Amino acid sequence: MRRRASLVLLAFAVFFAALSPLLRWYASPRLAKVPAGRYQTVVMEAKDATLIDYSTLEPRKVARITMTETLKGNVEQAREVKDATGRDVVVWDTLTYVAGPDGAMVSKIPERYVFDAHSQQPVHAGGEHVDDTPVRRDGIEFKWPFLVQKRDYRYFDMQTRTSAPIHYGGTRRFHGLSVYYFEQTIPWTRVPVPRALPLGLTPDAIRQIGLERWYTTKRMFWVDPTTGAPVNGEEVHQEEMRWIGHPEKKPITAFAGHVKMRPDFVDSTVALVTSQRRLVLLLTSWLPWGFLGLGAGLLGLALLLEARSRGAAAAVDTPVGDRRALVPEMSHDGGKPKQPPPGGGS
Repeated sequence: MRRRASLVLLAFAVFFAALSPLLRWYASPRLAKVPAGRYQTVVMEAKDATLIDYSTLEPRKVARITMTETLKGNVEQAREVKDATGRDVVVWDTLTYVAGPDGAMVSKIPERYVFDAHSQQPVHAGGEHVDDTPVRRDGIEFKWPFLVQKRDYRYFDMQTRTSAPIHYGGTRRFHGLSVYYFEQTIPWTRVPVPRALPLGLTPDAIRQIGLERWYTTKRMFWVDPTTGAPVNGEEVHQEEMRWIGHPEKKPITAFAGHVKMRPDFVDSTVALVTSQRRLVLLLTSWLPWGFLGLGAGLLGLALLLEARSRGAAAAVDTPVGDRRALVPEMSHDGGKPKQPPPGGGS
């Protein structure tokens, strides 16, 4: 029985030991994915900022500028792209809405971002665009891949419509989480004027005035390395309206401020990411290592039972000596033992 039990334990040990790398390297990359129907809103603020007054084309100091980023998963469009490409994709329709201190709109820029649900690499289908202008993204945007590596990535900038390296800056602690810090600097670059502006202004009207828009930013992210989701983001953001063909004229500051996530949205984002990272860790770490440990434990138990089984079998097969030497010879008369003659004679 012990030997049969040891063989069963050995079979289970091999099963769990083989299941561990299979789950980690084959199943996890296919099971971990971004949900197609995600909806999220993040509010960022720039206090004591500078903002252009389009009625006078003069910059003015304001107490607060609010930037609201809304992200909505387009499930129907994702299904259509999957049918066309055969890939499991996510389609995010986003809107960046900038408002002044009185709540009035300063600008709004819609985007559509199509990417692989597992790797977060862009998929060039489904009408990806920025401000209704078609784009072809290179690199990530909004989110890093699962299990972030300590290296630089290419990050898409919606203002310039181009990608540039975003640099890994080390591991840091943020709200109790161990996160990776990334930083990207976009130098002064001429960028398109948003289609939606106050007072009914249009990009054509801005050009007729003789102005063009320039932009630079220092972008910072604190990213959870397990899920690839940023738990905090900041930008030191500057925009100028420059006179076309007249570099000697002083540019007009259109926007200048340090944009930070509002504290309540930082807390809610950290809570959301903390819950999601447990699921990713379950697939990529806890279950694989647990199965490997279970397999090792079962193997040790199987070897122990096998050793005891062999020891018991050896004990049964060992000779116990000639038992007749220990039993006195019985006579045939009365059943008494024969006694040797006195003196040993006949």
